[in-house]
Amino acid sequence: MKSPADQGKSDHAERLAIADKLRESREYIGLSQDEVANRLDIPRTALSNIETGQRKVDVIELRKLATLYRRPVSYFTGDADPSEIPAPVQHLARTASKLSSNDLQELSRFADFLKSRSSVEEE
Repeated sequence: MKSPADQGKSDHAERLAIADKLRESREYIGLSQDEVANRLDIPRTALSNIETGQRKVDVIELRKLATLYRRPVSYFTGDADPSEIPAPVQHLARTASKLSSNDLQELSRFADFLKSRSSVEEE
C-alpha cells in the first residue's frame, strides 16, 4: 500500500501526463487556448492551469475536451480501450473528413488498391 506522500506524487504525475496530452491534442488540431476556453465556457487561465497540471480537470471538462479533440477519454487517462482505433487510422480519418467527395472516392480506390496489393504480396 502506498503512503499518502507516494500517492500524492503518483497523482501529480498522472495529472501532468493528462495535461501534456490535452495540450498536445489542442495544438495538433490547431486551436488556441482562447478558442478552447470559449467552447468549454471556462476562463482561459483555467485551461492554461489544466494544461500545466496546476489544476485538476473534472470529468465533464475531460469529456468535452475529448469530444472537441476527437479522441476517446481513455486516450487522456491512459486506460486501455480494446475497441480503440489505432492512432495512425485515427489520423487518416481526421484528415479524410476534410476531403471533397471526389477525393474521398479516390482515397477509397487507393485503399482498395493497397489492400489487394498486400494480399498478392503475402501469397
